Amino acid sequence: MPEAALSDGIITLSPLCPDDVEAHLAGEDELLVRWLNGGPGTCEGVEAYVRYCRKQWDTAGPLRAFGIRAGADEVLAGTVDLRFEGEGLAPGQVNVAYGLYPSWRGRGLATRAVFLASRYAAAEGAREAVIQVDPENPASAAVARRAGFSPGRQPHGNAGARFDRYIRVLREEPPGHGC
Repeated sequence: MPEAALSDGIITLSPLCPDDVEAHLAGEDELLVRWLNGGPGTCEGVEAYVRYCRKQWDTAGPLRAFGIRAGADEVLAGTVDLRFEGEGLAPGQVNVAYGLYPSWRGRGLATRAVFLASRYAAAEGAREAVIQVDPENPASAAVARRAGFSPGRQPHGNAGARFDRYIRVLREEPPGHGC
């Protein structure tokens, strides 16, 4: 796990921990369920997910799940996840997914979280960050654009995809590498 949290002076990203379960459940609303979680959370389900996330950190697995913390008390305001492997990702790409609880939306915190998480991903070796957005979620697409992502093409074999893809180069490939 990272020795120090990531911060820009406004928000801090740090790994999700068991103390975050209640705050996550309290902050979850219909938009998070629809766009990110896929279904309402339960105490047991969120606890299991946090344990899984901690194991991913401990074993250097492909998932890095951060809590987005705001204010002097570093209150949990949402989450941002990085997935270094997954369907539709090319080698060197990382998927970025984020969500804020209702009382924290509209303040630019998601954009800040995406910037910090992207910086972390680049330091871990990712060359490109990918954000996949449901076309009916303009707020998430706006975060991607504000964070410097550009519309990208769907990967081959994903013709039935229902997500718009946004891409941001994190590190240029050295000359003479790649195809």
